[in-house]
Amino acid sequence: MTVEQIPCSVSRVVKSQHIFPNDLNNHHTLFGGKIVADMDVIASLSATKHSRKSCVTASIDHVDFIEPVTEKDFISYESFVVLTGKSSMIIFVKVIAENLLTGVKRIAATSFLTFVALENGKPAPVPKVVAQSEEEKSLQKIALERKETKKTKVEHSKSIARILSKSLRSSN
Repeated sequence: MTVEQIPCSVSRVVKSQHIFPNDLNNHHTLFGGKIVADMDVIASLSATKHSRKSCVTASIDHVDFIEPVTEKDFISYESFVVLTGKSSMIIFVKVIAENLLTGVKRIAATSFLTFVALENGKPAPVPKVVAQSEEEKSLQKIALERKETKKTKVEHSKSIARILSKSLRSSN
């Protein structure tokens, strides 16, 4: 049986939007939480396009906020699958801010998000992803490196959950 392979470009999704005053915090920059929420939404579209299955967020790697986004900007989110496992997909999301008056663009934020494909509520196999462009190949390599270090972080998170669960049980 051959494993299906799909280029990164098939899962590429782009979303752009204007920044309005109600999107801003007290520093007159876009709320970081709004960026993270929008990253999750666009990454879910990439995961679903790649797998053609229902998908759930498994994790959001730390988000790097690189440049502030202001009311003078519009913002574009671009995402695509860069690495796959058996049922998981790592999606890269970049956030580009563009000044509406000058046209100057800058990378505002980046993150890697992990999604799991589901069938009947259980993890389901996904096609392998193939990186074609230099950007895709570089990001795939970075995602693979991050995946290796993430295993240790997950174990730390589970240890913390066990510690916190003990205090929950003793407070009941």
